[in-house]
Amino acid sequence: MPDRAAAWYTLRSLATFPSTFENGASLIHRIVIVAAIAVALLGLVIYSQSRLQPSYVSGLIEAEEIRLGSRVGGRVKTVLVNEGDHISAGKPLIEFEAYDLLEREQQAIALLAEREAVLRKLTTGMRAEEIAQAKSRYDQAVSQLDLTEAGPRPEEISAAENRLRSAIAIEQLADLENNRITELYQRNAVSKSEFDIANEKLAVAKASVSVHKDELEILRSGAREQEIEISKAKVEDLRLAWELAQKGFRAEEIEQATAARDAATGALNALRKQKQELTIVAPAEGTIDSLDLQPGDIVGPNAPVLTMLSTERLWVRAYVPQRFLQLQVGQSLTVTLDSFPRENFSGEVTFISRQAEFTPSNVQTPDDRARQVYRIRATLLQDDRLRPGMTANVWLESASQTK
Repeated sequence: MPDRAAAWYTLRSLATFPSTFENGASLIHRIVIVAAIAVALLGLVIYSQSRLQPSYVSGLIEAEEIRLGSRVGGRVKTVLVNEGDHISAGKPLIEFEAYDLLEREQQAIALLAEREAVLRKLTTGMRAEEIAQAKSRYDQAVSQLDLTEAGPRPEEISAAENRLRSAIAIEQLADLENNRITELYQRNAVSKSEFDIANEKLAVAKASVSVHKDELEILRSGAREQEIEISKAKVEDLRLAWELAQKGFRAEEIEQATAARDAATGALNALRKQKQELTIVAPAEGTIDSLDLQPGDIVGPNAPVLTMLSTERLWVRAYVPQRFLQLQVGQSLTVTLDSFPRENFSGEVTFISRQAEFTPSNVQTPDDRARQVYRIRATLLQDDRLRPGMTANVWLESASQTK
């Protein structure tokens, strides 16, 4: 528009030359000069109308904002960074006091060791010595059952008979002695105490005979049926115990011990994750943007305590007119910065908005006729000199083919 106005102004001035020009030059010369000037001005206007505007859009370098906190929180022990510090990934930033977390961790470790020992015992099974001990008890019970069912040996019966005959003989002697003492006592030839002693010896001898008779009868009768049944039951019980020792523990017991071990492992892992949350570390390389925390402050769990800007991935947010919608995600393009006017930086289109929007007031584009634009993101290659907030130009016609 400014070039067209200048052309018309020049033509109007030539049309009103002073009269001295009409007197000094012919009318034809005047027409030729005016026509030449008009053609030149018209070409200038056409060139100004047709020339291409610079194909770039402006924007600012941006970075990911990361708000860091702890899932356990607590009392701040140490603040290891300050605002503006440039930090590397994995660097500790803030430490919290452990309180009783370390003691609970040791308790969980001991419980896990106990559960693992029980599981190892169940999976390993009985030791060879324990199996041999169970087998020995079973063999003893079998032998005892055989003895019970066989009854007493003939030698035992013969010995019992001999004991009975001896007791009978002693009884007979005691009876003779008692009779003799009784006659003497009746004639007052012996004292009352001697008479009582003779009676007592006779009674003891009779009792002994009765006991030995019962013993002989028991030996001759053999073991009772109930005793044999008890011995058989004991043999069966010890046999099963021996077989169990050979087979090991039940699968259900092992599963139960395994579940207990896993539960103890999970509890220990949970405590260790809480222990890790006692230290806030940088998840990426970047710069501390906001930090208002001092040792001794109480911080709640899951609450952001500081903000950092990640410098591992920087991009330029720009708004592209509709005539550049041939851009595709993955294309590389050139980016220039006001901070480094003589250098070109490489970028990659990593985002193109699907929805058009009106040009924001703080965005400058060379084409004022494009009132609707599409937001794009041009991710830059890693360069330590780049900082969030730098102004940048994204050259759209430099976009190469999709990678």
